[in-house]
Amino acid sequence: MKRTKIAMLLSASAPMEQVLVKGWVRTRRDAKDFSFLEINDGSCLANIQAVVEASAKGFDRLGDIGTGASVAVTGALVASPGKGQAWEIKASGVELLGAADQETFPLQKKRHSDEFLRSIAHLRPRTNKYSAMFRIRAQLAQAIHRFFQERGFFCIHAPILTASDCEGAGEMFRVTALSPGPLGPEGMKADFFGKEAFLTVSGQLSLEPFALALGDVYSFGPTFRAEPSDTARHTAEFWMVEPESAFADLADNMDLAEDLLKYCIQDVMDHRPDDLELFAKWVDTSLMTTLSKLASEPFLRIPYGEAVEILRRAPKTFEYEAVFGKDIQTEHERYLAEEHFKKPVIVYDYPKNIKAFYMRQNDDGLTVAAMDVLVPRIGEIVGGSAREERLDRLEARVTEMGLNMECYQWYLDTRRFGTAPHAGFGMGFERLVMLATGATNIRDVIAFPRTYKHLEF
Repeated sequence: MKRTKIAMLLSASAPMEQVLVKGWVRTRRDAKDFSFLEINDGSCLANIQAVVEASAKGFDRLGDIGTGASVAVTGALVASPGKGQAWEIKASGVELLGAADQETFPLQKKRHSDEFLRSIAHLRPRTNKYSAMFRIRAQLAQAIHRFFQERGFFCIHAPILTASDCEGAGEMFRVTALSPGPLGPEGMKADFFGKEAFLTVSGQLSLEPFALALGDVYSFGPTFRAEPSDTARHTAEFWMVEPESAFADLADNMDLAEDLLKYCIQDVMDHRPDDLELFAKWVDTSLMTTLSKLASEPFLRIPYGEAVEILRRAPKTFEYEAVFGKDIQTEHERYLAEEHFKKPVIVYDYPKNIKAFYMRQNDDGLTVAAMDVLVPRIGEIVGGSAREERLDRLEARVTEMGLNMECYQWYLDTRRFGTAPHAGFGMGFERLVMLATGATNIRDVIAFPRTYKHLEF
């Protein structure tokens, strides 16, 4: 007999004479001649109850079955007389597949702190909160691919190993095949690639040539940053969604980012309501209001200069002063989205001296066609720009920022041969999951977080 997932059984329209369920025991309650097993298989938030009577095969082994054990239960799916559940299983047989030692299994309580669960990240998906978290994460990943495919974008697998520093920040992990110790007479030439290699901070530079060939492309993959930061918003390994579109300008880019966010949030609201309800009840009681507003109302758009003026006039004291010509800090981003406008905000036209070399320079010579999408509770969730398609302007910026022109000759070729206006952005996938769930720490929305001084599991 084939296994049937609990999610399918709980949505059944009629009883079934014989079913097979496999999952993990959440609780066991014993009476004189029968026992109740609450079983969850990860397919949904809800458990299914199995009623095991003394006549059932394996009843005599129920004493070995405790919280966390995996079991196989056969029996009939019948209407449940209990409240809050439409169906239950009248078991004809129970088999213990994998025992869980009740003295050492760490998930005996109904609720544990997030800090404790981070220390057992390999077991936390067994809890209601984290099983719901990672179903939501999976749903959002599916929504992202669906969004771009419906709009004719092609998925490109950007390389993870690179010789280029996309942002020019230098916060990159070096990759080597050389043994630890002093370099020999050949230096880096003796290494695998014959030169320095790094883990990528972005797939953007690799995507641009494909956008200038296929039109609309995107990548969705891991990126890495060796920033010694230990905040609730940063990890060393994270996932980025990066579209690039030929013949697009800054306005097109802002439209695409807004549409993507709305699509993803609406999709998870439509397909994972039970999982979202858990977070709305236990994590952020305003979650559904925030998500509904985001999905249904247009985002506000303001230039950087106006954003700075709003921050300078704000009736509150910031840790960092808002100054024209400097980056907007996270506290500023959240104030704009949460308190001042109380909705997502797109800030655009940033000073060129605080942005990357590849961003298109505006006619004023002082700003670039860049944009950041700011959302409540998170701050920046999307950052992007129109790309500088003019060869002379791009070469000048590479020189101005002290970058190695030789390393970017392949990139400059895309401006030498059939250049065209184009634009793109990066969206932090973990920040999207935080937005959808109300989670406040990025370590709680990625399976095995890699952070400063921490590399477990």
